[in-house]
Amino acid sequence: MTATNAAGGTARWVVTLRRVPTSTILVALIAVLCVFGTVMVGAASEVVSIETYGSAWSIMVRQCMWLGLGTAVLVVTARMDYRRLRRLAKVILIVGFGGLLLVLVPHLAVSVTGSSRWLGFGSFDVQPSEIMKLALAIFAADLVVRREEAGGSERTILGPLVLVTGAAALLVLVQPDMGTTVVLGCIGLSVLLASGVSFRPVAKVAGAVVVIAVVASLVDPYRRQRILAFLNPGAHASGSGYQVAQSLIGLGSGHLFGVGLGSGTEQWGYLPNPHSDFIFSVIGQDLGLVGALFVIVLLGAMCWFGLRAATRAPDRFGGLLGVALVCWIAVETLINVGAVIGLLPVTGIPLPFVSYGGSSLVVTMAGAGVLVSIARHERVPSPDRLGVERPVRPA
Repeated sequence: MTATNAAGGTARWVVTLRRVPTSTILVALIAVLCVFGTVMVGAASEVVSIETYGSAWSIMVRQCMWLGLGTAVLVVTARMDYRRLRRLAKVILIVGFGGLLLVLVPHLAVSVTGSSRWLGFGSFDVQPSEIMKLALAIFAADLVVRREEAGGSERTILGPLVLVTGAAALLVLVQPDMGTTVVLGCIGLSVLLASGVSFRPVAKVAGAVVVIAVVASLVDPYRRQRILAFLNPGAHASGSGYQVAQSLIGLGSGHLFGVGLGSGTEQWGYLPNPHSDFIFSVIGQDLGLVGALFVIVLLGAMCWFGLRAATRAPDRFGGLLGVALVCWIAVETLINVGAVIGLLPVTGIPLPFVSYGGSSLVVTMAGAGVLVSIARHERVPSPDRLGVERPVRPA
């Protein structure tokens, strides 16, 4: 009887969850991730903030400012009809390419640790490659729909999309930024796969991309050092592999429940970038395995319900765009966590919604807002026998 009651309770919980609008669930997940991320940025950045700005709260205040701007952008994109973005697809793409070209101009871009990825505007820096992620997702989804509506062949989809994705990835690779290059490639590839294009040409494109990425990693001395450190971190623990080695030490010392919020040693100068690229390691040390799994579950749920919104989108454009946006969040999560735990080379990709970030956080919030907009127009199966779909009232 107890087992029967438990099964019945679980079934009722699942039915109730299915009735909750996807947009409501996505907004709740984004809110929890952002609040949690802000708290962790504050805990992880005190020492770095004092060394850089002379105050323990400067970085957290900046994070709150960026989060406020990102929240405003999310509200705007979530409330607008995502289908309007089709008219702006080419404009946003041109802005993205323009920014990628400007960061290559000497004395115009802001260079940090040898990488020219930012454009400075007063006290704010903008990273054009972040804008390109959203631009490529919108352009790719619109391109597929336009070609299908015009009765074009698969080549009319594959050719332009590979060309645009390749050009954007090449400009980002030159900065250099291998992590974002991989993210852009995955966004384009996800739209191709979701569009139903034959797998063989897609596999050829993916194979070519992998070969180019490997060659680029081996040719550049800096990337080659990172690859060697990834393959044998113990041998490079005092050099290029120090960050990963220290990250693993922090994760291991957190055990199940962690040493306490703000009580870890990673943020005391032992781990570079504890509040940005390696914040997951700080979470693992301060909050233990439970805290680390909590973040993974939230981001996994974000991707799951994002895919639910994509599959329930009322039109082809919304479905493809939703897949691209989910791929963006999922790939960045995998790259960041994979690097922190030593399963992937370090690339400098932030943990979505959690890591400290300026334009990266704002643009990610914009993409999340578009995903919420798609979910607000979702169509779910009607409970009647006819299986007719009915629209859900926008949240």
